[in-house]
Amino acid sequence: MILINLLPHREEKRRLRKQAFLIGLGMSVAVGLVCVAFWYAVQQQMIRSQQARNDFLKAEITKLDDEIKDVATLKAEIEALKARQKAVEDLQTDRNMPVHLLNELSRQTPEGIYLKQIKQDGQVVTVTGVAQTNERVSEFLRNTAYNSPWLERPELQEIKAANVTLADVKDPKRLFEFSVKVGLKRPGAAASAASEAASAASQVAHAASKAK
Repeated sequence: MILINLLPHREEKRRLRKQAFLIGLGMSVAVGLVCVAFWYAVQQQMIRSQQARNDFLKAEITKLDDEIKDVATLKAEIEALKARQKAVEDLQTDRNMPVHLLNELSRQTPEGIYLKQIKQDGQVVTVTGVAQTNERVSEFLRNTAYNSPWLERPELQEIKAANVTLADVKDPKRLFEFSVKVGLKRPGAAASAASEAASAASQVAHAASKAK
């Protein structure tokens, strides 16, 4: 006996395949949406974490900037205090400078020179006087340039022949009037120069003793 299926089986199979395709497509879309949502959540969490780190770094940078400003202000105050301290020290040491100046001029002035006027303007001293010869003035310049721990950089301003009457001589004598500017060292520089001069003298003496 032959059985003939008269139902539309092809349409039914087609419908079932279409239904399975739609279900698979729906599941794929659902899985894709879940993956996208998960990745979006992960990205948002990473962004929030990075933003939190950025905020922390900004806060620390702000604190460091404030500390740097405080350090800069403190350095400025320290420099101002040092400047005031140096000014006070300079004032204290400058009180003894006239004594050192007069003492040094008396030591470095050779015979045959008479000083008439000494004028100090800051660290520059102007000395005027009379000399018996030009050579005496040259010797005075050499002494103040190389032999004095308190005087430096002598500069001859003027020298001219003139008839000068001295206190202990009745008749005028032909002498040389001169004017010299010389620098005055600070006590620290003067002490250093004196130490260097003493060291040089010691070396010369030692060399001379070896030569003997």
